Amino acid sequence: MTVTPDLAETFTRALASVSRQWKRRLDAQFRHLDLSQARWGVILELSRHQDTTQIELARILGIEGATLVRLLDGLETMGLVERHPSPEDRRAKKLVLTEPAIVLLERMKLIAASNRSEILEEIPADDLLTATKVLEQIATRLEKMGNDENG
Repeated sequence: MTVTPDLAETFTRALASVSRQWKRRLDAQFRHLDLSQARWGVILELSRHQDTTQIELARILGIEGATLVRLLDGLETMGLVERHPSPEDRRAKKLVLTEPAIVLLERMKLIAASNRSEILEEIPADDLLTATKVLEQIATRLEKMGNDENG
């Protein structure tokens, strides 16, 4: 089955809109934790990619290194992130979440889980499974297309 241009546009617009709304919702919920969207994004990705370097994290987040450095400076001042010399490359810094960051991350996860539950409560599990499969296919395709451009 071929997707019509109108359906493809409607779908991608809805996808982008939902992503923005989800981030805005979490941003509002995390504000009382003194975290901007950029800061909580760094904490979340660091929890998923432990023992990573600044360069790797900037790539994962899709931001410039200088932007990440400013974010890390703020998180380090807040006592949430530490930079350690990399044993593999003395020019690189390994990033580590501190104990207070791990406690904060658990609060973030509870808030996000509560929001997910509320948002998705009336959507049948089969629909969520199908939607997840579609999004995974799109992500795989986008990753391949990005690798084609960079390779």
